[in-house]
Amino acid sequence: MRAIFLSLCLLILSTASRAEISVTDYLGRKVTLEKPAQRIVALAPHIVENLYSAGAGHLLVGAVEYCDYPAEAKKIPRVGAISAYSLEAIVALKPDLVVIWHSGLGAKSLPKLLELGLTVYASDPKTLEDIPRSIRDYGMLTGNDAHAEKTATEFQSRLAELKNRYQHQQTLSVLYQVWNQPLQTINDQHIISDAIRLCGGVNAFGDAFNLAPLINPEAVLSRNPDLIIASGAGEERPEWLDDWRKYPALKAVANDDVYFIPPDIIQRHTVRILGGIEQICTALEKARVKRKSAN
Repeated sequence: MRAIFLSLCLLILSTASRAEISVTDYLGRKVTLEKPAQRIVALAPHIVENLYSAGAGHLLVGAVEYCDYPAEAKKIPRVGAISAYSLEAIVALKPDLVVIWHSGLGAKSLPKLLELGLTVYASDPKTLEDIPRSIRDYGMLTGNDAHAEKTATEFQSRLAELKNRYQHQQTLSVLYQVWNQPLQTINDQHIISDAIRLCGGVNAFGDAFNLAPLINPEAVLSRNPDLIIASGAGEERPEWLDDWRKYPALKAVANDDVYFIPPDIIQRHTVRILGGIEQICTALEKARVKRKSAN
């Protein structure tokens, strides 16, 4: 009987080890692996970051340009740019999982990657809650469930703390400036608007039709935001942010509520966005204090 029992246990363990792994990606597709992924190609910087957050960064064998965080990500072999990667280079790496960004080149490359027989997960995060979702999915797909769950839970806990602290404060309008020439902002479908709302603010151009609409100074003057927050292209405050001084009638300019946040901590759908959110919340709180003092 003991021998039969041990045999049954071994059979159960063997069956469990062969159990398929399945998650549902952002397109509603079921993505299935026979075993945890061991060779991953990630085709956007935020995907690379989230794979590291899920404890799976060491499994990356290919990525695209600007995948620069954490530092070890810079060593991952490149298969091209986020807007022009090589399918041949991807296939040559023999990945058992490819993670694409559907809003980028992914929409066009997905059918081709599937035709090549590759297993593909489509990422397309839009909200702050999509960040822990992605991390949990990557944890499942790589056998790092516990690590990913811990990271995701900590992220959500910090979000809840910030929301409870700021969401009921005085509402102020924010122009988020992506770039200066052409002058570009974002609408309410963008994750940055989600961050502004969490801090008790409202996107001055949230009702725009396009995700990242082009606007003009006249439109900004008309909506007269309480704050202007810009990102730019690097870690340094862009000189063009001072161009707003030409418009002293703007409340944001008159009250010196023009701020800079490095793009990597507010425009990427990763755990690091917590740092950007904290800066948005701090900027809004400074503006509120000024208004109270003025009254």
